[in-house]
Amino acid sequence: MTKYAIILPDGAADEPVPALGDRTPLEAADLPFMDSVVSMGRIGVVRTVPDGFTPGSDVATMSLLGYDPAKHYTGRAPIEAVARNIPIHQDDVVFRCNLVNLTNGEMTDFTAGHISSVEAAGLMKDLDAAFVREGVRFHPGVSYRNLMTIRDPSAIDVACMPPHDIPNEPVDQYQPRGGAARRIRDIMLRASKIVAEHDINHVRTDLGEVPANAIWLWGQGVVPIMPRFRQRYGVRGSAIAAVDLIRGLAKLLGWPIIDVPGATGYIDTDYAAKGQAAVTALDEYDLVAVHIEAPDEAGHLGSAEEKVKALEQIDRLIVGPVLDKLRLFDKWRILIAPDHPTPVGRRTHTDTPPPFCMAGADLPRLLSFDAFTESTAVRSDLRIDPGHELMEYFLRT
Repeated sequence: MTKYAIILPDGAADEPVPALGDRTPLEAADLPFMDSVVSMGRIGVVRTVPDGFTPGSDVATMSLLGYDPAKHYTGRAPIEAVARNIPIHQDDVVFRCNLVNLTNGEMTDFTAGHISSVEAAGLMKDLDAAFVREGVRFHPGVSYRNLMTIRDPSAIDVACMPPHDIPNEPVDQYQPRGGAARRIRDIMLRASKIVAEHDINHVRTDLGEVPANAIWLWGQGVVPIMPRFRQRYGVRGSAIAAVDLIRGLAKLLGWPIIDVPGATGYIDTDYAAKGQAAVTALDEYDLVAVHIEAPDEAGHLGSAEEKVKALEQIDRLIVGPVLDKLRLFDKWRILIAPDHPTPVGRRTHTDTPPPFCMAGADLPRLLSFDAFTESTAVRSDLRIDPGHELMEYFLRT
């Protein structure tokens, strides 16, 4: 049986950065193990975001895992609800509920200073109590990433802007629109008043921390139905991920989720622990997928330095140990695939097809490239479009 490893460095692709000598973070970083995958195998670009979709990790990662968003995507929030085992009624619409900071009507910080999960849970508890009689429930998550459910099928008729797409922008022009917009705006307004006046935020302000003085609803949808990965591809998969979006996708695919102490879904995650967990998982499962959020977070922070650091940690502490483990098996393959670019100069996602590379014991090398970079991938003649066909290519070629 072939062993497979998939490394998903979220938002790793980028654009030339002046502070890096007009190099991208992938070009500036020291990545000997990723480069070795290119040298052994092949590199190309993959179109992870189909026409008509915004370049979110939900759509892009669904593509990378082998599922067509045009058939299976229903929204980001319901995927996260699956991860948290939140009971969803057939009439419920699920929204992502970001805790954010607004200053003078602008989206100053879509993470509310990366508010702690404990503080966020306190805010969600009081919001839930205030709205429960209206059929609206608030559910705590990880840090600023929380959820709201509303028992009203018509609430799906609304268009919402992801808050990370409007950093430092006036929010009035990005308010929800559509048939249900009036109710959703009303919930946002009343809930924001509650959190802004909450004792938790008074304490955060006194400590010089960013207060979570508003909520922002987006990513709405109903729970999707997706074929199990093993039924589709005949491979027993597993996942290592800290963020609910990837954990939810894994559950929908029927993958066990391997919890890793110290995995935070941020730039301070324990890379070594995730790498060791992946090494161990290969003894039990045919496939392990390791998602790392840190490059994306660094991109949203606008920090080229943190992004380079994250990429080097992924290379040394995850890709390296996983490669060493794979080579102990007669048959093996590895795929390294960012879901989308998160350029540090833009601090948001773009839909430019990101690079990917793959290698394996039985996978012939294509062309003579030796660096995992965006420019190298573009020079290759390998392009996967649509992106959901990459999984079949990786497993079957």
